[in-house]
Amino acid sequence: MIFLFFGRAARSTIAAAALAASCAFFASPSSALDKTDAQPGDAAPGQSRAAVFQRVKKLADVGQRLFADPGLSASGSMSCATCHDAAKGFAPANALAVQLGGKNLDQAGLRAAPGLTYLQTTPRFTEHYHESDDDGDESVDAGPTGGLMWDGRINQVAAQALFPLFSPYEMANEDHAALARVIDAKYGAELRAIMEGTMPEGEDFALRAAAKALQAYQETPAAFFPYNSKYDFFLKGQVALTDQEKHGLDLFNDEKKGNCASCHFSAQPKPGVMPQFSDAGFIALGLPRNKDIPRNADPAFFDLGLCGPERTDFKDQTDYCGTFKAPTLRNVALRQSFFHNGVFHDLREAVAFYVERDVKPEKYYPRRIDGTVDKFNDLPVQYRANINNDPPFGGKPGDAPAMTDAEIDDVVAFLKTLTDGYAPPSPETHADR
Repeated sequence: MIFLFFGRAARSTIAAAALAASCAFFASPSSALDKTDAQPGDAAPGQSRAAVFQRVKKLADVGQRLFADPGLSASGSMSCATCHDAAKGFAPANALAVQLGGKNLDQAGLRAAPGLTYLQTTPRFTEHYHESDDDGDESVDAGPTGGLMWDGRINQVAAQALFPLFSPYEMANEDHAALARVIDAKYGAELRAIMEGTMPEGEDFALRAAAKALQAYQETPAAFFPYNSKYDFFLKGQVALTDQEKHGLDLFNDEKKGNCASCHFSAQPKPGVMPQFSDAGFIALGLPRNKDIPRNADPAFFDLGLCGPERTDFKDQTDYCGTFKAPTLRNVALRQSFFHNGVFHDLREAVAFYVERDVKPEKYYPRRIDGTVDKFNDLPVQYRANINNDPPFGGKPGDAPAMTDAEIDDVVAFLKTLTDGYAPPSPETHADR
């Protein structure tokens, strides 16, 4: 799976959204979970802001334990952390294209597991996104934008946190009530004490409260959006990029070269606000088909992203077929599989695909029996007009690519500056340079 969506008509920056408690409650397959309910930061009557802060902290602490608890899965062996390793930017710790889950850990997923960092500013999904007057030209319809997951079908962090618990190829629980009882036995007393006065009781209380705890944990800045990469320190004027990294940034922003910033904004939208490196829009890249995904063994099956199969409300919107949401490029260098279908396993190869897709298609796509290149073989012919052709895409086989090998290396060097956990040199060391 992964990110990297170079080239598309540039859009103005999505402003940073309010954190944590601003999310509304989620929708669930269970009718009991359809209610609007408390947010992690909602105050009980008479609670001070300090008390609310302490309650959210306690809730996040429970959420962290829930996140790592394999006992919440039907197999007893899979937790959220199985596919979302904190050391890998909450992305998988392995190079599998799709992860294995289910009751016996033998069910392969359809898409690569996304990272969970820097989701806090993602807008709710809308088919017609208009920037606010403060952020850009509100008369421009930027098209489908926002939501969580590769097809944007879930809007709330709490709902996204619950989804894997019931997915048949993830944690594979089948009964909401049964899982609620498991959670209640392990965490119920603690959750009731924390949520007292903010969430009504009911047979599904433990499940609803667990969703809020997972939400609170995933909205913990220090863990999920610390903004402490080398690039963040560079933007704050505290460190310098190397010549190679700086050149990579220039190429990243250059509309005729990498053109990456057309979807992955690298500039600060406002003073003091760090860039998210995603516009949360949707794009079709024309990726090669990944034979390592079991569903792809069926030649009639195609993952069409926004128009199916996981999402069904746009199944007849043919101009959306083959488009997937552009995720953040923060922590991209920690991944071991790239794009929604995990077809590449090397960051440099993923970058080179943009540059060489059209001028060296034989490098990425198989050949037919007659020897011709089966380009765009993971998207039916009738939808291929949706595929993006902005730079660095474009050209004909044999043409010069938009970037040289050395320039590709420079972009990769820049992308590595987006990894969280950078330790800047001390002021004394910096002064000696």
